[in-house]
Amino acid sequence: MPRSYASLTLDDAKRMLSAAEAKAASLGIPYCIAVVDAGGHLVAFLRQDGALIGSIDLAIHKAATARIFDKRTSDLATLAQSGKPLFGIQESNAGKVVIFGGGVPVVLDGSIVGAVGASAGTVEQDIAVAEAAIAALGHQAQSSDASRSSRKGS
Repeated sequence: MPRSYASLTLDDAKRMLSAAEAKAASLGIPYCIAVVDAGGHLVAFLRQDGALIGSIDLAIHKAATARIFDKRTSDLATLAQSGKPLFGIQESNAGKVVIFGGGVPVVLDGSIVGAVGASAGTVEQDIAVAEAAIAALGHQAQSSDASRSSRKGS
């Protein structure tokens, strides 16, 4: 029997990109912003005029990383340091795992329905742009521990 699951839609992604674009403009930094669905696949992408070309893949891979590991990429950065439990994780998934901030899962009713990735500024700025995207949906970005505990038993 087929399973159904919640996922971000193109309309969701458009709202998210619009809000993230406004946040990036308020920072005065041209951004690349990506939204992936529940399967970690790209739904929508935005590159503002003047955004660095190198930020294209970073934004997309931050979003995918946040989704495939159900964690903020900033949390993965901490766990991937030498001597920590996920050291070397950035070498997995054909080297497309990004372990610095700016990738945030989108949680709806306790389930991760996609993720957003932002790349251009500092880690704190990237996270702020990603969180602005999520806020456009009226969802709160939860930490991986909160989202994982709310999904147990489902």
